[in-house]
Amino acid sequence: MNTGQTLITIGAIILLSVVLLRINTNFLTTQTVLSNTRGEVMAISLATSTMEKASSLSFDAKSDTNSVVSTNQLTPYSDLGPEAGETSDTLFNDFDDYNGFSRQDTLASGVYTTICKVEYVNPLAPDDPVNNETWHKKLTVKVTGNTMIQDWNTMVQDTIIFSSIFSYWFFLNMSGGG
Repeated sequence: MNTGQTLITIGAIILLSVVLLRINTNFLTTQTVLSNTRGEVMAISLATSTMEKASSLSFDAKSDTNSVVSTNQLTPYSDLGPEAGETSDTLFNDFDDYNGFSRQDTLASGVYTTICKVEYVNPLAPDDPVNNETWHKKLTVKVTGNTMIQDWNTMVQDTIIFSSIFSYWFFLNMSGGG
């Protein structure tokens, strides 16, 4: 083998090494993105499940058995959260019991932390909580998972945040009849 053939062979080996390195880098990036996406889908499922459970409950502890016709009859904004004895979400009986609720789930795809907050809101500005009782409560659910990475350089975890407004409706019989 002469010098020209040796140089061409060395060049081909270097080119093959660069191509293989690039393929491996792309493969690792794809696996990272897939893992992160799997974690985000699980977090979305956990947040959706929590919101569905909360929405299936009564609007307020005061409205679970009787109708409420005035916001003064509702749970004061400072008392939103579970009542005495409601120590887990399986015991909750109204929407605002989820205020301050947190749970950690260890699943095959990672460890997830769910944190909830319930606030009274003005329907004209639902992103701004109010310090009085209204016919509208907003549930915000935040889920963070150890496989959900927002910034790979600093390894900052990502968070899924969902919000939903739950409103109370009542109808007065204005016809005067039965």
